[in-house]
Amino acid sequence: MSPTTLPAPPEQGHVTFLGAGPGDPGLLTLRAVEALANADVLVAEHDVLDVVRTHARQGVAEVHTDTDTSASSTPGTGTPQLTVVDGASTTAAVPANRDAAHLVMEAARGGKRVVRAVSGDPGLDAYAAEEMLACASAGVPFEVVPGVATAVGVPAYAGVPLRDAQGTDVRFVDARTASDRCWTEVGASDGTVVVSTTLDSVAAAAGELVSAGRKPDTSLTVTVAGTTTRQRTWTATLGTIAQTLKQAKVLPSPEGARPVIAVVGERSAAAQRDRLAWFESKPLFGWKVLVPRTKEQAASLSDQLRSYGAVPHEVPTIAVEPPRTPQQMERAVKGLVTGRYEWIAFTSVNAVKAVREKFEEYGLDARAFAGIKVAAVGEQTAKALIAFGVKPDLVPSGEQSAAGLLEDWPPYDPVFDPIDRVFLPRADIATETLVAGLIELGWEVDDVTAYRTVRASPPPAETREAIKGGGFDAVLFTSSSTVRNLVGIAGKPHNVTVIACIGPATAKTAEEHGLRVDVMAPEPSVHKLAEALADFGARRRLAALEAGDPVTRPSERRPGARRRRSTT
Repeated sequence: MSPTTLPAPPEQGHVTFLGAGPGDPGLLTLRAVEALANADVLVAEHDVLDVVRTHARQGVAEVHTDTDTSASSTPGTGTPQLTVVDGASTTAAVPANRDAAHLVMEAARGGKRVVRAVSGDPGLDAYAAEEMLACASAGVPFEVVPGVATAVGVPAYAGVPLRDAQGTDVRFVDARTASDRCWTEVGASDGTVVVSTTLDSVAAAAGELVSAGRKPDTSLTVTVAGTTTRQRTWTATLGTIAQTLKQAKVLPSPEGARPVIAVVGERSAAAQRDRLAWFESKPLFGWKVLVPRTKEQAASLSDQLRSYGAVPHEVPTIAVEPPRTPQQMERAVKGLVTGRYEWIAFTSVNAVKAVREKFEEYGLDARAFAGIKVAAVGEQTAKALIAFGVKPDLVPSGEQSAAGLLEDWPPYDPVFDPIDRVFLPRADIATETLVAGLIELGWEVDDVTAYRTVRASPPPAETREAIKGGGFDAVLFTSSSTVRNLVGIAGKPHNVTVIACIGPATAKTAEEHGLRVDVMAPEPSVHKLAEALADFGARRRLAALEAGDPVTRPSERRPGARRRRSTT
């Protein structure tokens, strides 16, 4: 009799209870990013998924737990919905009797690596603690990745220190669950009190503290949407906060919103905040900036804008397509391999992409560039080459343009240059500046159309309305074609929108389309353009403060008449 083969036991999964922090994705820990990259399933509320999904791998399943917002529903245990990050699948409902704990354990028992992400820190989340106990009881292995607690992170972003050199006592209260005894204890203390609440309950929480013994003139700061570019902070006292919020026309907290953080302390807190509000004083804080480029092209530019506090919104205005007659490109790539060229010059990231795609089509890689000198028109093109495995021999030391490249390009020397030919793959609408300059330096140029640029499809109706209706605070134009194409596919930006152009030619095109140019880069670089916009925002903010006016974004102002174009 042959021995009986027993079935292999099911693979054991694993659960990571992960703190997503108060809202800023940049506050995720390195361990959190590592866990997200390896996750098979993400379980979280909608706003938390928005924070963590950037670091998840393609195709990870998402379960959001806040679909059922009925009054009887417990936070974190609503009817879940299953979606997939890549958007390829449709949303499918999960039976209502499956709460988050059951879903987490069921996925883990099926061998899945589950990340249960919560706002702030898991150790301060009561529902996360219950789910950990459920895992422990069921024998499901789990770990905890701490996160920045909302009650600590939000005051830090609001410029409100919780302790001083004298070691001030700090108490934390959740007003939504606090008992009368809790209010009595914190009211009797003279230390700092950090209250998690909602906008419509702030005044009630202040009243509880006054009733418990705090003086009505005790300083109070209230922060909404903390650590995000929607953050806003008001300074008042326990006795005046209700009137302050009423005068500011602050609406109640929406259903399921993150908690509002109120910090109660001495009068000095208000003066400290004037000097320590580092986040809300960023030059472009909260500005919605339109970047007319694809996400791939705009990645580093968008990161730079975020560092200034802006919210970049990428809208492609140009689509890249293969050349109509690919034979010329095919012959040039073959010539590159057979030693026809001394140099190859890349004038854009798209040119690098076009050559790389041809290489992959022929089964070639970066080794085919051996013995050929490589030039890149600027730092972004150079980065694309390095990502391909090619380190450029020549990048302009000055202006990052065709003219700047020619400034550093060596003339042809028959003694030192065995070949006198340059391969120049570029767009069908490229100017002749580089070709003419290379010929003048004694080089022969194979000017090859590597790709075509065509006008992109119009953006969604919501984006078009925002462009024309003043929903954007600024728009960055990086070329004349971006001006023409954006106006063509989406309409002309509203007169309140700040117009920033990369150079004189782009500015001239903008003015020809009836736009007033407010900002121009000191040199033709997208990063210098972003710096120039940040300088403009900083000057605008300073002028408002010096005049005693509130600091507003351009989109928050609606002048009655369209502004005139500058004549200076």
